[in-house]
Amino acid sequence: MLTLLLILLPIAAAVLTLATGARIAKQVALIGGLAELGLAVFTWSQFDPSAGSQFGFKYQWLASAGISFAGGIDGISMVLVLLTAFLVPFIILSAFGHDYKNSATFYSLILFMEAALIGVFTATDAFLFYLFFEAALIPVYFLAAVWGGENRAKVTFKFFIYTMFGSLFMLVALVFLYYKTPGTHTSELTAFYDLQLSAQSQGFIFWAFFIAFAIKMPLFPFHTWQPDTYTESPTQATMLLSGIMLKMGVYGLIRLLLPIVPLGVETWGLLAVILSVIGIIYGSIIAIQQRDMKRLVAYSSFAHVGLMSAGVFSSSANGLQGAMVQMLAHGINVVGMFYIVDLIYTRTKTRYLDQLGGISQTSPKFSIYFMILLLGSVALPLTNGFVGEFLLLSGVFNYNAWLGAIAGVTIILGSVYMLRLYQKSMFGPKSNWVEGFKDLSVTESAVLIPLVIMVFWIGIYPNTFLKISEPAVNQILQIITH
Repeated sequence: MLTLLLILLPIAAAVLTLATGARIAKQVALIGGLAELGLAVFTWSQFDPSAGSQFGFKYQWLASAGISFAGGIDGISMVLVLLTAFLVPFIILSAFGHDYKNSATFYSLILFMEAALIGVFTATDAFLFYLFFEAALIPVYFLAAVWGGENRAKVTFKFFIYTMFGSLFMLVALVFLYYKTPGTHTSELTAFYDLQLSAQSQGFIFWAFFIAFAIKMPLFPFHTWQPDTYTESPTQATMLLSGIMLKMGVYGLIRLLLPIVPLGVETWGLLAVILSVIGIIYGSIIAIQQRDMKRLVAYSSFAHVGLMSAGVFSSSANGLQGAMVQMLAHGINVVGMFYIVDLIYTRTKTRYLDQLGGISQTSPKFSIYFMILLLGSVALPLTNGFVGEFLLLSGVFNYNAWLGAIAGVTIILGSVYMLRLYQKSMFGPKSNWVEGFKDLSVTESAVLIPLVIMVFWIGIYPNTFLKISEPAVNQILQIITH
């Protein structure tokens, strides 16, 4: 029942936020987000990584068709539930400095989004997974379409078309798998794992799943919706998209694609790794050329996701474990980086690097937190980014040494564009745009300090989180090899 409570609590908080109205909407939403975090931590305290799926629920949904409303939490789910529950309260708190119109609706959409994300990460029925996968699209679409920038209508329409198009492929694949199950048919994921499909069928399913998840993450060449959407969306929507929503794609690769179509992965996995590595280099090179800080961080996120995908398709323990810890690290770092950009824009009304400079002269706390999050992003040892990138590169290198070596260039390129970002904005003579730039307020520090703590926690003692997912990852690997 804990799993069901994790899904229902944000929904209840969202409804309550709407009911209370604009006056105290943000306070109610924050309390709801913190309550969800408390419930997630309690669930973690009761969780036994070696015991498989736990805290499950199962109710008949379409009984005659063998489709259930069912969920549970294993180690892979637990990591992503913790990430979602941890980030959402700080995403809500980060909006306190803005005066959004219809604020009750704004904050309630964030909480509805949280419920859908938790649903994706805990569903054990394939069609319930698909339902939540699509439901997560709706709140973020409205957040971007209503509160976004000048080009929001065009950008959000492109985002909606892309993601819906990809999801249709997944739906076709799920229906195909459903009719392949024996007897009266079932849509339980474990039943799909046991199917003995032909190599041709697995190739078809592979591409249907791959396109759906590659668009969501996104991967090269399915990424063209991402930079514009990240840039035009309000910062909180961008945080949800980059910090959590893209993890649905990586999770889908691990939960559905690898164990259901191992022969498809064997046939097409190399091409998927090549596309992922191309995305790493392409995204990094484009990031180096950006003047707009928000677009630079968007392309940085795109490059990091390419490495996660390459690690997953290496089908190795290091690759999958690296993807798990890197999803945590990337979520924390990218939310922090987008918040840093938002703070700079709020104070200066510009995001262009050639208009900034000298911020560090009057903002020591801001400078330190910015640097720590940046170093986590470039994978400095003892920060969260190092652990994931080391495991991922190890997995890719063991899969194919040449591709591993090319993927390793991301460390150098990442350092180039991130250090350039810091140098241009923080050092040098103070520009007219940053006159009167104030250091962090108490609320702003309350957002950044927990993120900075997690940068060091994961970097110094990653076993806290690696041991959660290890048994579930090993189970996935056993399914693949059999």
